[in-house]
Amino acid sequence: MAFDGITVACMAHELNTKLSGGRISKIVQPETDELLLTVKAKEGNLRLLLSASASLPLVYLTETNKTAPMTAPNFCMLLRKHLSGGRILSVTQPSMERVLRFEIEHLDELGDLCRKYLIIELMGKHSNIIFCTQDDQIIDSIKRVSANMSSVREVLPGRPYFIPDTQGKSYPLTITEQDFIALIGAKSAKLAKALYTSLTGLSPVAAEEICHLASLDSDRPANVFESEALLHLYRTLRRYLEPVSIWKETDTAGKDADFQPSIYYDGKNPVEFSCLPLTLYAESRRESYPSASLMLEHYYAEKNTLSRIRQRSTDLRRIVQTALERNVKKYDLQAKQLKDTEKREKYRIYGELINTYGYNVEPGSKSFRALNYYTGEEIEIPLDPQIPVQENAKKYFDRYGKLKRTYEAVTALLKETGEEIEHLRSIQTALDIALKEEDLAEIREELMQSGYIRKRPQNAKRPKITSKPFHYISSDGYDMYVGKNNLQNDALTFQFANGNDWWFHAKGAPGSHVIVRTNGNTLPDSTFEEAARLAAHYSANRDAEKVEIDYVEKKQVKKPNGAKPGFVVYYTNYSMMISPDISGIREL
Repeated sequence: MAFDGITVACMAHELNTKLSGGRISKIVQPETDELLLTVKAKEGNLRLLLSASASLPLVYLTETNKTAPMTAPNFCMLLRKHLSGGRILSVTQPSMERVLRFEIEHLDELGDLCRKYLIIELMGKHSNIIFCTQDDQIIDSIKRVSANMSSVREVLPGRPYFIPDTQGKSYPLTITEQDFIALIGAKSAKLAKALYTSLTGLSPVAAEEICHLASLDSDRPANVFESEALLHLYRTLRRYLEPVSIWKETDTAGKDADFQPSIYYDGKNPVEFSCLPLTLYAESRRESYPSASLMLEHYYAEKNTLSRIRQRSTDLRRIVQTALERNVKKYDLQAKQLKDTEKREKYRIYGELINTYGYNVEPGSKSFRALNYYTGEEIEIPLDPQIPVQENAKKYFDRYGKLKRTYEAVTALLKETGEEIEHLRSIQTALDIALKEEDLAEIREELMQSGYIRKRPQNAKRPKITSKPFHYISSDGYDMYVGKNNLQNDALTFQFANGNDWWFHAKGAPGSHVIVRTNGNTLPDSTFEEAARLAAHYSANRDAEKVEIDYVEKKQVKKPNGAKPGFVVYYTNYSMMISPDISGIREL
């Protein structure tokens, strides 16, 4: 979810609770558009990150410290002059805007008590941190915006501060039933879009959730719904925003707002965060957090990790994709060549029939008919009239021999190319699974061994690879191990596993080997199912609703001589269809 008005309300609630009464002891500006404030609060020293980054504006409490530049920027020096030692009185959110307003009390140069406002606007490329006087006059900002840059509002010292109302949205906590029905019912856009473009603070995901809770089709135009349906939608909206209402209503200040910061996962990938429940993601794994700060820090840390791994693996993905495309083209050409050899048996039969019946054929004949003693049918055999009949037989046998040799050679090449394609696709799956840089190092090593990357010089030191398989515990307490790549798959299956351990793999698809330690016991059905779910999830078919999994005792799994890494054979196995959902399986 975007950093919308609901998330900002939850953050304001948290910061107001934890920072009110705290004193600002340290101010640094580690980036051009970022501040880090240390506040001595009731809970001890707390670090507050304020980022006005155009790509990722954020506000949250963090335990991570950042290095200050040798020379503090002018805006940082200004804040230190005015706010060092200042006491935070409150943290508020105007309306449901993506704005947080810190009211700070401090002593001026004459020792008199005065108040200032530090305001952060979380509005994408228009994000800013603005320092204002008590009467909303701008003292300075982390980003200065002149009239040449914006025709809506100048953000310069001495100018009045206001939140520009460029979209004319309504405040969802005070809009009446009649106004809501008239506003939304007049929109021709899809219902969800009509919601988030008409009401302040709603993101597209929140609008979809409200439509989902109201059991209304979010993709239908808003103006086709009857008044009764829109009234139901209005009441659903008010119920959904109740925690925000509780936080903002002064007469219920003693009642705690029921925010529920959570991250929703697709496997290991964080797909969404929200401070209110999202029934849209009921099938996804949900991780709850005690505060919005922890939620945001974990979400963006995991997102950044995945993004960084994706960036680091770009060169490997390009190498694998190029090799894969080349081998697929080669396979198609070889398959065409193989198809062209299908006539070889026909030419052999022609030669045999000419030798059997050719003595009756007159010289110079262009063809003759003969009984095919293999099928019992009479066929017509073309002849070259320029050469003797027996020479025609030799010509057909030569053609048969050439096609037979081509068939044998191309069949071997086709098998080799098919194995290469399967190997490259398994490496692609391993790149999708990789979560750490050491995982990529092992994949790079495999590509070197396979000749896709130039090998390091003999005197070069081979880097130590510390990547280990995933380790899960079944609900019955059995250890389950998942290989992250082909080298790990081989090591897991043929070096780590015992003969009576169970081996799992997705049928007919690249994926991880899964080993379950039996410790000499008979595995319960639930452990078989959980191991199969792991094999399904860590395969190329992870997006399918159901995946077929083969499983067998490890002693039945063999590796042919000269086979590619990760490639095995087995001649007897059990199978099951299983969902690739691994939520609820505990990872160590």
